[in-house]
Amino acid sequence: MTEYKCINCKKVVTLDEIGSKAKCPYCSSKILIKLRPKTVKLVKAR
Repeated sequence: MTEYKCINCKKVVTLDEIGSKAKCPYCSSKILIKLRPKTVKLVKAR
């Protein structure tokens, strides 16, 4: 599930909460940052 963090109120909102609008449901800010996944990738060096 995709999560976004609001710049203004710092709350984490999901794509289901946002719907088709690109604004925070809590403070109506239009600036949201997409959070990175919490998984860590290991890459072998050559």
